[in-house]
Amino acid sequence: MAATSLQNYTLVITGAPYSSQAPQTALLFARAAIAAGHTVDRVFLYGDGVHLASALCAPPSDETHWASEWAGFLKNNAIPGVACIASALRRGLVNEAERKRYELPASNLLEPFIIAGLGEWVEATVASSRVLYFHAGD
Repeated sequence: MAATSLQNYTLVITGAPYSSQAPQTALLFARAAIAAGHTVDRVFLYGDGVHLASALCAPPSDETHWASEWAGFLKNNAIPGVACIASALRRGLVNEAERKRYELPASNLLEPFIIAGLGEWVEATVASSRVLYFHAGD
């Protein structure tokens, strides 16, 4: 029997929760990968995927709160969650530093997510054995 090589994944989510299945599918994959002994280097949110890092999401009580699910998974597994700064600012997602910089009335980034530039994505592509994209369906 051939030995299974363990992988180190970076996940890129470009689809928003509640308008695509991208965050849900990515979370199912990430949980299965961790359970199989693989690692997830980081989760990078890009485009509409940054909505996953909003602390202001409040779905009905009978729906899954995908932002909370992701935040818990990232915390429990010590995996960085990174929202692209350009995508985040365009969509009204800001951390405390950007709130001050743009003199906005509030910040709304959900912990443990951070906001960073595409350099984080480039670094992840170098560090990971696989980069998987979870896009919104057309």
